[in-house]
Amino acid sequence: MSEARTPVAPTGRGNARQTVTISFAGFNRAWATWIGDRLERRGLRVVHLRWDPQAEEPLANLLRDLALAEGRILILVSEWYFQLGPRTHEEWNAALREVIAPNASRFAAVSITNTSLPTATAVLSPANLTNMGEDEAERRLFDRLDLPFDTPPATGVPHRGRRFPTATPEVWGGVPRRNTRFTGRDRLLNDAYHLLQDSEPGAGVLTVHGMPGVGKTQFAAEYVYRFGSEYDVVWWVNAEKRVTYRRLLAELAPKLGLSTGAEYGERLRAVRDSLRRGAPYSRWLLILDGADEPDQIWDLVPTGPGHVIITSRNPEWGEHNSQLLEVPVYSREESVAFIRRRAPRLTEPEADQLADALEDLPLLLDQTAGWLNDSDLSVDDYIALLEGGIDQDVVKVSADFPLAFQTAWSILLNKLRETVPESVALLRLCTFFAPGFIPVRLLKEMPHDDLPEELAGLLDDPLLWNRAINQLRQYSVVRLESHEFPADEAGSAPGESLYLHRMVHQIVHKDMPDKDRREYIDVVRRALAAADPGRPTDTRNWDAYAEIVPHLKYADVLKSTDRSVQSMVLNCLRYMWFAGEYNTGAKLGRRTLDTWRRLLGESHPRVWEATFHYANLLRSTGRVLETEALERAAAERLREERGERDLEYLRTVSGLTADLRILGRYEETLELDRWLYPTYQELFGEQDSRTLNTLNNMAFTLRLLGKYEESVDIDRRTLDARRLVLKARHPWTLFSEVSYAINLRLLGRYAEAESIQAKNVRECRIVMGRDNPGTLRGELNLALCRLRAGNRADAGELLTSVLEGYERKLGDTALETLSAAVSHNCFAREHGDIDQARETGESIIARYEMLLPEGHPFIIGARVNHALVLRSVGEREHAHVVVEQSLADMTQAVGDSHPYTLGCAVNASALRSLVGETESATQLSRDTITRATETLGRTHPLTLSARVAHAADLRALRDRRHAEKVEQEALSDLAATLGAQHVHTISARSRNRPYWDFEPQTT
Repeated sequence: MSEARTPVAPTGRGNARQTVTISFAGFNRAWATWIGDRLERRGLRVVHLRWDPQAEEPLANLLRDLALAEGRILILVSEWYFQLGPRTHEEWNAALREVIAPNASRFAAVSITNTSLPTATAVLSPANLTNMGEDEAERRLFDRLDLPFDTPPATGVPHRGRRFPTATPEVWGGVPRRNTRFTGRDRLLNDAYHLLQDSEPGAGVLTVHGMPGVGKTQFAAEYVYRFGSEYDVVWWVNAEKRVTYRRLLAELAPKLGLSTGAEYGERLRAVRDSLRRGAPYSRWLLILDGADEPDQIWDLVPTGPGHVIITSRNPEWGEHNSQLLEVPVYSREESVAFIRRRAPRLTEPEADQLADALEDLPLLLDQTAGWLNDSDLSVDDYIALLEGGIDQDVVKVSADFPLAFQTAWSILLNKLRETVPESVALLRLCTFFAPGFIPVRLLKEMPHDDLPEELAGLLDDPLLWNRAINQLRQYSVVRLESHEFPADEAGSAPGESLYLHRMVHQIVHKDMPDKDRREYIDVVRRALAAADPGRPTDTRNWDAYAEIVPHLKYADVLKSTDRSVQSMVLNCLRYMWFAGEYNTGAKLGRRTLDTWRRLLGESHPRVWEATFHYANLLRSTGRVLETEALERAAAERLREERGERDLEYLRTVSGLTADLRILGRYEETLELDRWLYPTYQELFGEQDSRTLNTLNNMAFTLRLLGKYEESVDIDRRTLDARRLVLKARHPWTLFSEVSYAINLRLLGRYAEAESIQAKNVRECRIVMGRDNPGTLRGELNLALCRLRAGNRADAGELLTSVLEGYERKLGDTALETLSAAVSHNCFAREHGDIDQARETGESIIARYEMLLPEGHPFIIGARVNHALVLRSVGEREHAHVVVEQSLADMTQAVGDSHPYTLGCAVNASALRSLVGETESATQLSRDTITRATETLGRTHPLTLSARVAHAADLRALRDRRHAEKVEQEALSDLAATLGAQHVHTISARSRNRPYWDFEPQTT
C-alpha cells in the first residue's frame, strides 16, 4: 500500500469508534448510503456530509472547512462533485494542490464516474468503483481506506442493507431516464424523503405540487434515482386520466409475480391487494405523475407499507390523506448553476441576466439555454428580443401565456423550423394527442395511405423520424422514454414513446397554420380509429379503449365526418358504460350529441345511436328525469319517422322502460316489456342478444312488482341462453347470474342464492375488476345472502366495503350507492351505532327526495326503515306516525298485496302493538298473513314473519290457545323451510318480534 495512506483511526475526541466522513454530491446519494451502510456493518461510525458549495466562496476555503470534519474524509469523486458551483477544472486543480496535497493522509477517495476529471484529482488516489460487481467494489473501498475486508460480525438479526447503486430494484417500470442536468432541490428532496419515512404505515402518500413548468416530474424522477435503492419495487404511472391510470397500474401484476388472468380488472385488484399486504414486497414506491384531478383517482391510490408520490398542479390532494410539498421556481442560485451547466459558454452574470428575464422557470430555462449554447446570439440580444418582440411573419405563440413564454417559445420554434422542419411537424402532430406520454405507436401502426406527403415521409422514413425526434430532445421539447407494452398484447414489442409536457403541448397547439391543423388532426383521428378493437363489451379490449379515450378531446374527434372515427366514438361510449365510468362517459355523450346534431342533423342514424349510449350513461348517473324526457322525445320522433318495428325505435323504447322502472312506474313498464319481447323475438329470434336483453328487463320489472316466482323463471331462462350465446364470463351473463341469485334470496332460498352469488363475485372481480358497478352489485347481494344466513360479521364487513366502493366509483347520490347505503344502515341499526344510523337514515331520505318524485316506493321504503330507528331510540309515537303514513303511501304506490306493502304492514302492526293499539295490530297482522300467503306462499319468509307477529298480537289479547297454535305452526314451517338452527327460527322460538327491512332494487 502507498505510504501516503493512513488507516482510519479514532478521532481523539473521546470517541473510541473509528469515524469516516463521506463527502458527496446530492446526485450521488445512493453511492453514499451504500458505502456508509458497508462501513457501519463493520462497526465504523459514519458521518454523511453533502457537498453543496456556494458560488461566491473560494474553493480553497471550502476544502479547508471540509478538512475540519471528523476522522478520515472519503470523497466520492464524480463529475457532479466537481461541477457544483459550478467550478472550472482550473479552479479545482489549484485548490486541490493548495489544500489537499499537504494533507493527503486525511483524505481518501473513490471514483464513481468514467468521465474526465481535474488532473489534480490524482492527489486523492481515487479507487475506481465503476463497471464492477458489488463484492469487488466493496473490497476496493476497504482497501482504499486501509481497512481489513472480512465478513461483518453476526448480530443474530437479519440485515437488509442498502442496494448496490448500479443494481435496480427487483421490480422497476415506467421511470423516466435520469436527467443528468438536474440541478439543486437538495433540501426539497430531503424534505420529501423524511416526510415519507416518518409517515405512519398506510399513510405514506406525498403530493408534490406546483405551477406548470417548475419540474415536478423531474423532481419525482430524481427522488427515484436518489432514494430508489431503498425500495424493492419502483413503478411509475401516468395518472392524468383514470382509465389510463387503472391500465398502467394493472400492468404491475405480472412484475410482482401475481397469478392472474388476462383481464385487467383482475390484475388491478391483485396489484392493489398485494401492495396493501406488502406481499411479496413491502418496500415499494409508486409514482402517480400528472394527477391534476384528485376526484378522478383518489379512491385507487394504494395503501400499505410502501410509499406513493403524486405529482400534481392541484394542492387539493391534501384533502385526500396526502401530505403536501410545494415545488417552487428555481432559486436564483439554482437557476444560474443550471444555465451554466446547460450553456457552458455563458458567464455567471449572463446566466443571472437570463434567469431574471425568464423568471427562474426551470422548463423555460432548460429549453432556452440549450439552444442559446448552440447559437451565436448574445444574452443581451436575446433579452432584447424578449423585451421588444419579434417579426409577425415568424412562428408566434398565443398571447394567453406570459410575455416571457410567448417570445421565448416563438424564438425556439423558429430555430427548430430553420434547422429540421420535420421536427416542428412532428411536434405539432403530437399536440393532437393528450399531453404526457404520446402513443406514437398508433401513428406507426395505422395505414399510411393517403397521408399528406410531408407526414407520409416523416412516418415512413426511420432516419427522418429519428432526426426529428433527436432535434426535439436536444432542446428539451420532448422526452424519449422506453416503454414496455402490456404482456397480453399480442405481437407487440418494446419500443419508445414521447413525453410532451402539458405546457409545451398547450403552447404549440394554440398556434399553427390552419392547413397544418386540418391535416394533422385528421391523421391523429385516423390513428385512433385504426386502434379501435371494435368490441367494447369484451373486457379483454378495455385496455385498448382506456388508451384511446384520453385522446378523444385533443383530436376533436366529434367534429369528424369519417364513419370509422364516429364508430370509434360510439364504441368508447359503450366501453365507458360497461366499465362504470358513468360521469366521464355522460359528459362525452352530451358533447357528442350536441356536436353531431349540428354536424349531421337531428335525425341522422349516428345521432340516434349516440342518444342511446348517452341515455344509458346519463341514467346511470342518477339523472333519471332528464333521461326519461330525452328518450320519450326520441321515441315519439322515431315512431313518426320510421315506425314501430324500427330497431332504433325499439332500442329507445327499451331505454325508456329502464327510466320508468327507476321512476317507480312498474305497471306501465311491464306493459311495454310485454310488447317489446315478442317484437324482438319475431324480428331477431329467441337467441339474439337483443331479445335476451328485453327478456332480462322483463324479469327485473316483475321483481319490482313483487312477482318473484315469475321473475326467477325468466332470469333462469335468460341466464342459460346468455351462457350459450355470449359465454359464461360475458358481463351480461354475469349480470343475469346476479339477478337470478337476487330472486332466489328474495324467495327465501338463501343457501342456494349464496352459493351462486359467491361464485359469481369471484368471476366478476376477475373479469371486470373489484370497483366495477357490476362487481359491487354482486357483492351487495352476497352480503345480504350472508346476513340472511346469519353470518353477521362477514355480512357487515362486506356491506361496508360495498358502500365505500359505490361512493368512490359513483358518488353518494347514485341510486346504486343509495341501495347499498339503505342495507348498510339497516345493519347499523341492529348491530352498530344507533345515533349514526339515525343521521344516515335521514340523509338517505333527503337524497332520495332530491332524485325521485314524491310517492316513489324507494322514498316510502326509506321512511319505513327510519321508523324502526325511531322505535329503537325510544320515539315510539313518532315512529308509529311515520310507519302508518308509509303504509298508506306504499299501498297507493304499489297496491296492498305487493311485498313492499306487506313488509310495511308487518312493521306497522308491531308499532301499533307497541303504542297499545292491540286489537288494531292483531287485525292488521291477520290481514297481512292472508295477503302474503296469496302473493308469496304460506312458507315465504315474509309470510312466516307475519305469522310469528300475529302470534305475538294474539298473546297480547290473551288469546293464548290460538296464539300457541299459530306460533307452533309458524315455528314448524320455519324449521322445515330454513332449518331449526337458522337465526330466524331461533329468534322466533325466543319470541323476538320480527321486523321487515326495506331493500331497494335498482338493477
